[in-house]
Amino acid sequence: MSVEVIDGRAAARSLQRSLADEVERLRDDGLGAGLATIRVGHDFSSVAYERRLRRLAAELDLPFLHTALPVSTTGAQLVEAVAELNDSPAVSGILVLRPLPGHIDEATVFRAIDPRKDIEAVHPENAGLLALGVPRFVPSTPAAAFHLLDTWLNSAGEDRVDFYHRSLIVVVGRSNNVGKPVVSLGYDRQATVQSVDEWADRATGIGRHTRRADVLIVAAGKAGLIKAEHVSENAVVIDVGINPCEDEDGRVHMVGDVDYASVAPRVRAITPVPGGVGPITDVWLMQNTVLAARLLAGHPPPKAPLTALNPAPPLLEAS
Repeated sequence: MSVEVIDGRAAARSLQRSLADEVERLRDDGLGAGLATIRVGHDFSSVAYERRLRRLAAELDLPFLHTALPVSTTGAQLVEAVAELNDSPAVSGILVLRPLPGHIDEATVFRAIDPRKDIEAVHPENAGLLALGVPRFVPSTPAAAFHLLDTWLNSAGEDRVDFYHRSLIVVVGRSNNVGKPVVSLGYDRQATVQSVDEWADRATGIGRHTRRADVLIVAAGKAGLIKAEHVSENAVVIDVGINPCEDEDGRVHMVGDVDYASVAPRVRAITPVPGGVGPITDVWLMQNTVLAARLLAGHPPPKAPLTALNPAPPLLEAS
């Protein structure tokens, strides 16, 4: 079976071109956008993510502010840092990088973010709007997963409405930032959606669920969790996992939650890691930052913004 590799880098380039045009329109309207990130500690993935966002912001000529706090930072100190960004007119989007140290309560920190600057929809108000199907912001990683899935459907000549209506989407992972929003976006498409996590693996075997999937979206945070025996032929696999692994020479590289080498020969289409969901996630976060700038100024976008339901033109790489 010839698998189609869904090229996230190519799709991200297309999305970034559209975003660059929107940044110019924002400036023409006399408005400004700026992204602020906060990191507590030195988690490898968070450092790498901050570096990518800084580079992308420079390419788009968007202001970027990063605050690096020591791992000893208290929850109250982090909330205070968030409050300063809430009050800053130069900042339209705030991202608190995960993971946070165990002594800090995530929910308290997320509630402290101004909902109008909460570009990852982690504040209860925005999470609720997303669950109701009327999001202020679509969080970047779940949006990226469906953007690539929609991209593939367009390229494959599939009718997206019909595809979703007849498909079972199985989501592996129930995190607040990826798994649960992915389920909501699946519901928005009128698909049948099933959510499983690591407990399914321990109880009845995760393959019992994943082998039934027409679309398998994996966001469990476990390298190589999904193997060939866990998927069916003709499935479309979206691998959200980003796991740092060290090779024999001590070099760190990223791998997904899917064992690509064994799964790819069995399925119809698959996203690689790296080069799949990640590049779209970065651009989407910037898109939300620009959207937030308009909402803060009371100037809605001049046209409907790109959303997970309205993707950029499709790009596909065959192998």
